[in-house]
This record gives sequence, C-alpha cells and structure tokens, in this order.
Amino acid sequence: MTEQPDRSEADDFDGIVEAETNRDPDLAVIEAGSRTLRTHGVQPQGEAVPGRPADPEVDAALRAVETELAGRWGETKLEPSVTRIAALMDVLGEPQRAYPTIHITGTNGKTSTARMIEALLGAFELRTGRYTSPHIQSITERISLDGLPIPAERFIETYDDIKPYVEMVDAREEFRLSFFEVLTGMAYAAFADAPVDVAVVEVGMGGTWDATNVIDAGVAVVTPIDLDHTDRLGGTTAEIATEKSGIIKQDATVILAQQPVDAAQVMLKKAVEKDATVAREGMEFGIVSREVAVGGQLLTLRGLGGEYGEVFLPLYGAHQAHNAAVALAAVEAFFGVGSQQPGPLDLDTVRKAFASVVSPGRLEVVRRSPTVVLDAAHNPAGARATADGLTEAFGFSRLIGVVAASADKDVKGLLEAFEPVFAEVVVTANASMRSMDVDELAALAVEVFGDERVVVEPRLDDAIEAAITLAEEEDEYAGAGVLVTGSVFTVGDARLLLKRG
Repeated sequence: MTEQPDRSEADDFDGIVEAETNRDPDLAVIEAGSRTLRTHGVQPQGEAVPGRPADPEVDAALRAVETELAGRWGETKLEPSVTRIAALMDVLGEPQRAYPTIHITGTNGKTSTARMIEALLGAFELRTGRYTSPHIQSITERISLDGLPIPAERFIETYDDIKPYVEMVDAREEFRLSFFEVLTGMAYAAFADAPVDVAVVEVGMGGTWDATNVIDAGVAVVTPIDLDHTDRLGGTTAEIATEKSGIIKQDATVILAQQPVDAAQVMLKKAVEKDATVAREGMEFGIVSREVAVGGQLLTLRGLGGEYGEVFLPLYGAHQAHNAAVALAAVEAFFGVGSQQPGPLDLDTVRKAFASVVSPGRLEVVRRSPTVVLDAAHNPAGARATADGLTEAFGFSRLIGVVAASADKDVKGLLEAFEPVFAEVVVTANASMRSMDVDELAALAVEVFGDERVVVEPRLDDAIEAAITLAEEEDEYAGAGVLVTGSVFTVGDARLLLKRG
C-alpha cells in the first residue's frame, strides 16, 4: 500500500443532514482542480464553477439559501414522521394536490428511472416536474421543470415564498422542519406554480414516513430493492420493502421491477390491501431483447400495451435497460394503456424520448485517452450492476478504480463488488462531511484487494491524477480506463474537477 501525507478533516456538527448538502461543493474541490490534473490534458478554466449561477449576486443569494437549509436538522435525526411536512402542505394550500403524480421508491435506479419517465412524458407534450435526490453538483438539480433544473433565481424565489409558512410550522411543531422537508415543500409549491401537468417524485429514503409521501400518486413505481440504509429501514429486503410499500395508495397502479422473493411478497400483499393493480417486470412487461450499441444499447421492450422495437437508449448496462422497461410501463399506466386505452403508445415518440435520456454520473464518460468514467454506485448491489455494465460496454484491458465512499454505507461490500474488475484501487475522500476517513477506507481496501493493489491519496484531485498515471504507465495497457465511484458526492466532486456540467 502506497502511503501519502494525511490531511486534517473538517469538523462535524450535530445537525448534519442525512444524505444531503453539507459541503461547499466547489471550495476545496475547485481549489484543488486549479493546481492539478494538468499533465493529462485536463486544463481547469478558472471560469464559473459548473452548476453555479454565473451572476455573482444570484450565486450569493443561492448560497445564502443553501446555508439556511443546511442549518436545519436531518429528518433521520428525529422520529420518522410526515406530521411536519403535512402541516406545511396544509398552510401552503395543499399544492401537491394540484397535479397528478408518479411516485418512485426502491434501492437503486430511482433517479435514472425518474429521468426516463420524465423524458417519455415530455415527448408526449406534457409539462413535467421532477423531484430527485441527492444532487450531483447544484442543489437546483433536485427540482426540475420540463427536464431542466429550476433556474437559480426561481429556486431562490420559491424558498422566499414559502419561508414565512415554514417558520409558522416551525413555531407550532416540537421540531423544526428538516432540510429535506423544506426542499420537498419547495418542489411541490414550484410544480403547482409552474403549473405542471404531472410530477415525477423520487422518495428520499424508504416510503411510508418519507417527506415526499404526502402525495396521492396514481402510479407507484418500485425499482429493485436491496440492502441499504439498514439502520433506518430494516436488516432484510422484506423489512425494507415493508417501509417502501408505504407509497402504494388506494386503487393505484404499481409498477414492480424484478425483486427478491420476500420483497415481492410484501409489495403484492400491500397492493391487495389497497386494491391496487400490479404490473410485474418479467410478467406483464419486460425486456424482449437487448444488444450493445455504439454509445449505449438497442432494446426491444414489451410494455403493457404491446411491443416496442429498435429503441435506442444512450446509457450503458443491463440495469439501465431494466430501468427503461420499468419507466415505459409506468408511463403506459399513467396514460391508462392496458386498461382504458388499448394498444401501445406511439412508437416513434417512445423512441425519440429514450434516445434523449441522460443520467449524469451513471456510467458517464467524461474524458478519453485514457477513458475516465464516473458512476455514483454507493452500495454493493449498485456496484455489481456498474461492474457488469463496465465489463459489457467498455471491455477495458485494465481498470483503475478511484473510490471515496460515505462512512455509513457497506463500504467493504462495495469494494468486494468491484474487486474482480479493478486491477488497482486508489482510495481517497470527497468533500462531504460523511466521507469515510481515508485510513479507514484504505484498511478495508487492503482486506479486499491486498496491499499491493491499493494506493492512498487523501485528496480526490490527486487520486484521479494517480489513477490516470497508472492507466497510462505501460503501452500494453492501451485499453486501460479509470472509474471514479463510491458516492454521489464523489461523482459531483469529480465532475467539478473535470469541468462537467
């Protein structure tokens, strides 16, 4: 194991927001980028930070809002409840009732699926709102209108509009509204104000007590369930499914991705209790065929209303094909295909929609020679899907991993999932306060990879530099690549370093 100088860690604070924005995403990272990554053709521009407003006054105002939000308690520090968000919705006039919604839960694939659903709805000329988390570079990414992040000016205005009502609820309740609850209220208010024709809403965590679960969604989507947040949601997939099944509402349609047997049983039982209709991947819908194509993959999908052939998806990995099947079925269910409406959706429109899909930080190629790929895998199941996708789509002769992970995750399981595909791994840290200590991460990596395959670089910029050097060091590895992974925060920081956005 190659040791590098340690660095001092940022002080933690009691009100750390679970899985949210407690970092200055362009402070240490951009400072680092200003002095490194030059020898391999990555020249930082010294311009506006990607994801930040170009107008200094707007940027300052957005930072002020972010600071106020980050100063709130994380919901998971409190007794899980929708009491406070329901109170906020009440004083705001129930904005979440102003439009139909598609609600998405699951362990992996939620954001990519949400983006696909959004693209399909938009292609059919519906105005969409999308709420996802966490963000990669800018907090404004979490609230999207018509496929684009809400403008910073509008984000600020929305916060200012609901702030008096937030303070009103704060004064009434035992605990103040959390970061995620306020942001959820902002999303629902922004969607009503737009107004949108339909909102696509991703849960923050779980389902029953998640702050998003004050909507009455006609379509509930459940992406694959696996072990994550076990301290909050339960130690088995059945227990986790019980919490996530809380988004299933009376008479809804449930779009169920392939699940572990115990998780599927829980979901089906809840659907019966709610008189909900269930469409299961592999039964009522699914993938007919899939082949790797330049820049993505070519799919034939079986939907609720029929077959959709020659659908190009510009994303890599079998998991994204499964996400596409789920997204298509969700949109069909929203339009009543298979029940009120016979026959499939318009094929050309479906093809156009899928061809337009982007999912930043999901097997995203950010540079070539050597190829550098970013992926936000942060748990073992996600890492296995990423590893399979890399092997299938890229076929690297040698792959160097750069890993920075959150301390509250199954980091050893994540490393074990990547071990078969990484020749070497460079362990590091991201700018989040939740980032695992580099020495702790290095110790885990040595257990999994052995001492000779582990390099330690406390700074992410140095870690990327080291990985690129390793990928380029011998001519025989002309097909070598680099994967930066382990956390959404890691991907966000890497995108800032590499000037994406």
